[in-house]
Amino acid sequence: MSTSGTGPSPSRAALRAELAGELEAMRAAGTLKSLRVYQSPQGPEVRLRGIGEVLVLSSNDYLGLAAEPRVIAAGIEALRAYGAGTASVRFICGLFEPHLELERDLAAFLDCEAALTYTSCWNANHAILDALCDERTHVFSDALNHASIIDALRLARPGAKTVYPHADMAALEQALAGAGAAGRRLIVSDGVFSMEGDLAPLPELVALARRHDAVLILDDSHGLGVMGASGRGTAEHFGLRGEVDVVTGTLGKALGGGAGGFVAGDRALCEVLEQRSRPQLFSNGLPPTVAASARAALTELRERPELVARLHENTARFRALLTEAGLAPLPGESAIVPIVVGETARAIAASERLLEAGIFVTGFGYPVVPEGTARIRAQMSAALEPHHLERTVAALQVAIQ
Repeated sequence: MSTSGTGPSPSRAALRAELAGELEAMRAAGTLKSLRVYQSPQGPEVRLRGIGEVLVLSSNDYLGLAAEPRVIAAGIEALRAYGAGTASVRFICGLFEPHLELERDLAAFLDCEAALTYTSCWNANHAILDALCDERTHVFSDALNHASIIDALRLARPGAKTVYPHADMAALEQALAGAGAAGRRLIVSDGVFSMEGDLAPLPELVALARRHDAVLILDDSHGLGVMGASGRGTAEHFGLRGEVDVVTGTLGKALGGGAGGFVAGDRALCEVLEQRSRPQLFSNGLPPTVAASARAALTELRERPELVARLHENTARFRALLTEAGLAPLPGESAIVPIVVGETARAIAASERLLEAGIFVTGFGYPVVPEGTARIRAQMSAALEPHHLERTVAALQVAIQ
């Protein structure tokens, strides 16, 4: 490395100046995001660096398990028993017992033969689409699917791809009927759409998949632990347990908020993914601490269905309070409650005013959502109390101006 003291190269200096200009333009437009730093565990009330105590309605900790003592204890025990990890990928260095236990429990909970874990659901979506797509594959994807699905399809490069308008089953059926003799047809959809809070029309998706000989892949990251009487997800909500061919999901939301993702489906599918999916072959497995704590969170979900009932009650109450206050959340049945405010700068300004009032709710704008549809997105948790919801609605009335 040069130590001549001549400074950065002209190309590096030019790049630095360009990037600094981009940041300044975001700052001037009021769209620059500020990241908050926690000084306490995740929960309904937390301490943020430089701000103090605030109420949190921007977390995916749907069941309040991120700081559950039994979940934390399971992770600590696994750290002591197995260390930090294998320091290599699964097929080279193997895996730990907590991985097998978690995958077994996930499969049983989701009415599948098997499950396979990844370091994130982003990787899980990449894995399933990359492994199943070739030049003979036609993929049909909802226009509002998560960015992980969109990017996975770009990398997988199937022979044909149709992006159908959001939840438009007539358009999907027309596309399926006109697809010709594709060697493999895959329908891919979120179960709960993260920016809208609405649900996939799963009964129609299942019916279309059967009618047109397609495999249905459902990313239920925001459905697991949230939808259905026992939190088994969007399929349970619609009375379709065991009817979805492949489920992907995350361990980083309702299941303790740590990290990780998974694919659940037929045993042969998971075995093939283990053999050839690139995120499995070229990324270390989950830390055993995460596997153990996620499994403990799954046990809490399985043994305490009252957490799911409490989440549903809080969601219904919050939506009712918003409506009574004259605020209009987007319709939906999930724990995601968005209020569209228009421009990105307005959403960010509203979230700043909320934070000044001690309410941590994030404003979302472009490019996360289309221009002109920026929103405040509140997320419910079983850990929230009625007074938390009332306080938030009162603050929202002032913040959204």
